This record gives sequence, structure tokens and C-alpha cells, in this order.
Amino acid sequence: MKSQTLIAQAEQHYAPEQVSRLKAAIEIASTAHAGQKRKSGEPYITHPLHVASILIEWRLDIDSVIAGVLHDVVEDTSVELNQIEAKFGEDVAFLVDGVTKVGKVRSGMRDITEYRPETRENLSKLLIAVGHDLRVVVIKLADRLHNLQTLKHLSPEKQHKIARESLDVFAPLADRMGMGRVRVQIEELSFSYLEPNEYQQLQQVIKKRVRQAHRNLETVRKAVESAFRSAGLLARIEGRVKSVYSLHKKLRKVDGDFDEIYDLIALRVLVNDTEACYRALGLLHALYQPLPTRIKDYISVPKPNGYQSLHTTVLTPEGQVVEFQIRTDEMHLHAERGLAASFHYNEQKLAKNYVRGEAARVPRNMQWVVTLQEAIASLDSDSSAYERLRVDLFSDRIFTYSPKGDIYDLPEGATALDFAFAVHSDIGLHAHTIRVNQKIATFNKVLQNGDIVEVLTQKRARPHPDWVDFLRTDKARNKVRSYLHNKA
Repeated sequence: MKSQTLIAQAEQHYAPEQVSRLKAAIEIASTAHAGQKRKSGEPYITHPLHVASILIEWRLDIDSVIAGVLHDVVEDTSVELNQIEAKFGEDVAFLVDGVTKVGKVRSGMRDITEYRPETRENLSKLLIAVGHDLRVVVIKLADRLHNLQTLKHLSPEKQHKIARESLDVFAPLADRMGMGRVRVQIEELSFSYLEPNEYQQLQQVIKKRVRQAHRNLETVRKAVESAFRSAGLLARIEGRVKSVYSLHKKLRKVDGDFDEIYDLIALRVLVNDTEACYRALGLLHALYQPLPTRIKDYISVPKPNGYQSLHTTVLTPEGQVVEFQIRTDEMHLHAERGLAASFHYNEQKLAKNYVRGEAARVPRNMQWVVTLQEAIASLDSDSSAYERLRVDLFSDRIFTYSPKGDIYDLPEGATALDFAFAVHSDIGLHAHTIRVNQKIATFNKVLQNGDIVEVLTQKRARPHPDWVDFLRTDKARNKVRSYLHNKA
């Protein structure tokens, strides 16, 4: 990428004085990186320019874009942080410093599956960076995305290490921040290097099945459009094909049975407002038979990362199973870009509250940062403790509900008792009876996405030592151990 291209892109989104600041940053970075080359043979400056371009595409503020241009100069050139602060201000300097520190974490995160003495410090740095200013990690995600896009120029060993780290660390971080499109891009690129044969095979399977389903799906789309027009509902209907890596994960859960994959192809309905979302849902259910267990309302109860949408799966008269996602354009933008699209950094300065752990003032969909920072603070050199923390941070997530509709974000494999501790430590410690979907359940019952869990307590109920063996979350396990230790 050339600097003129980036400036032209910026001029479409930022005020002239902001573009002038960007030009100054490009000039400093170009001079500082002069003579440096990437493995591709391109001038090094092309990388920070690409990172800045991605940030503009994500609609980040101008300080973030400038930090994207300058993100490597402190670590790789003679430019010092105080020079950046003098020229561009405290915010830009803070962001550059944060991205530099996250970059130094990489050596410890590449082998995320292994515990090392430096792992606690590396995890701490990563989450402290998230907690101080979310933009630090957004910039790092843009940096990582471009590095993945140019990974072919590295040795196979480095390709594998970077792809593994990206899949295990940065894709889940993107997901936690609601950046769905970025998560998919990182997963697809990483998986293509980690499992190239399976990646290509699944690509071919998807193409074949999409071709087979296209005619029937087009019939459904036209029928739905006609029903919407008749009802006076303005809507735009798009097709959505499941990503290769998402298909790979889903197939592992269903023992490779493609007949269990109902959402390989879905239709996305985009409407103007929330009321129209529910109208569209009603019209779809009047047109086709819904599958009751596959209706999800993430509008009234958003996922913890802020995702909002209605999901429903219907059965057509021809026996075709079709999934629909219904959302507004604003909800769709958030689903694609997450906090990069909606977090108002100039209005919410949360750094001090994050550091102090004042979760009440942290946005609800980012309270996991505080929880994990607290967990890291208590992490010792026990490798099994690290493994549990890794589960909390990087595992696949499920979303469970209280009878009142409160949503709780848990790692896949979490039990009914994990849910009780997620609600409140006292509820977990005095849990007496648990109902899952209105049926009495054992404390070690593994929860599924969408389960409704009710916990009944009694004052005389006490934790049992066996609980430690089946609890999945570090918070719950630590609370039980602490209680048992104090009562010993």
C-alpha cells in the first residue's frame, strides 16, 4: 500500500486537520522504517500503512489510525515514545506503548497450550492492555490480521506458530469483543495454514452443497420477499454461508455427520428497527413451520459480547430446513465490527476503573476483562491452575439464562454448579437444588447453549469436596477450595 492511497481513504472519513496529523505520522514512520524490508521484499512501511487502512475500514478514531501507522516505530527504530507524545499527544503515545507491550507478549503466547513461568506475566500484560483501553487490542487485531494475510512469505515453522497463536488467542479475543467478521477472517487464515488439506476439502464440500441448495434457497428467498412486500415490511435479504473453520468445529461435535448441519447456508434479514425484527419473525413463522427449539432471541437478551439478532430455523413444505437471522442494520454493523464500531472512546474513559476492578462502571459486555484480571492476579506457578484460566479465557463459550432472562457467559463444558457460582458466590456455596429447563438436574450436569437454569438455596447447604472434581470454571473451583480450607 502507498501512502497516497491511505490518505485518500482517510479523507473520506476524517476532517482535514485530522488527515494532516495522519500525514505527519506517515512521514515520521516512513523515515524511521527507511531501508527496512519485510520477508516479502516489500518496504516495511507497507505493513503499518495496511494496518492503518484496516483501522479506517473498521471506523476507528483518528488517534487509533495514527497509532496504527506508528505502532512499530518504538520497538523497531530509533524513535522514542516521548517524541510521539510531543508530536501527537498522550493518547497516541499511550496506544503505541500499549501495542508495543502486547507485541512483547507474543513469545509467551505462541505456545499458549503450555504453562511457562512467564505465562502469568504475559497473560497479565495482555489483559491489562485490554483493560486500559480497548483500542490497544483492536489495533493489535488489525496488525495480526495483516500479518496473517502475508504469512506465505515466512518459513513453514513460523507460519504454524503464528497461525496457532492467532487461532488460540486472537480469534477468541475478537469474538469476546464482538468483532465477528474479524474473528472469522483470523480463523479462516489460521486454519488454512494449520490444516491445509482439511481446509481445502471442506471448501470443496461447502461449494458443492451451496450449489445444490441454491435453487431451493432462492425459491424460499423469493417467497419470503413476497410475504414481506404484502405485509408492507421493508427488508433486505442476504445469503450467508458458514465459514470453513466453523463447519470444521461443528462437524467435530456431530461426529462428522453433515445431515446434522442445519446452518451451512442461512438467510439474513436486515430491517430498519427492532419492531420490524419481530414482525419479520412472525411473518416467517406464518409462512413456514418453525422448529421451536431453534428460536433464539438475542435482541431482548443480547450475548455478553453485545451481539443482537433473532435466530429461527424453519421447515419448508418441500422438507428443506432453513435458518434465518433477523437484525437491524445497526445490529449487523455491531455483529461484524463489535466494539470497534460502537465504543465511544472520547466519552468513556474507563482505564482507571478497569485497573481498580470497578466492574460496575465497566460496560456489561466487557466485565469478563475484570474477572480474568482478578483470576490472573491470584494465579500461582501451578500449571493446572493455568490450564483452568486458559479455559476461562480462550475456550468456546456458551450462553445460559436465569429464569428472569439474565444471560451468563460460561466456557463450553460448564456445569449447572458453575452457573450457580457465576450468578453469585453465596448462591453457589449454598446451592441445594438446581433446575435446568424446569427439570431437576444434578449439580454436575453439563450445560448446553441456551439452557435456562434456576438455583434454589438453603442456609444449611454446604459445599462438598467432590465438587472440585467436576467444576469447570476457575472462579467456582477457587471459591469451593477456599471455603473447605477455612472450615477445615
